[in-house]
Amino acid sequence: MIDTVINVISYSCIVIGLIFWFWGTLPLLGHRSVLFKLHSLSVSDTLGSMSIIVGLLLKIPREWPLLLLALISLSLWNTVLGYVLAYCSNEGRYD
Repeated sequence: MIDTVINVISYSCIVIGLIFWFWGTLPLLGHRSVLFKLHSLSVSDTLGSMSIIVGLLLKIPREWPLLLLALISLSLWNTVLGYVLAYCSNEGRYD
């Protein structure tokens, strides 16, 4: 019974992560600014990847140190790299 509930929650997290990934690509098709597109893509990518890792953490609990490290590094590096890309794409425009 518990295994079934954990499997359902795990697969739900993975599906939600995939939905976030695809949802983040929709603003790329619009005519908004580059920074808006970058922001929406980086936020949805981070949330989707974190959701998938949480789903894997529930599915494979024996790998929790590696998955927890991946979760922490993903949340830090995705945010930092999003800011770096935004800064580089906007460099020299407001001088």
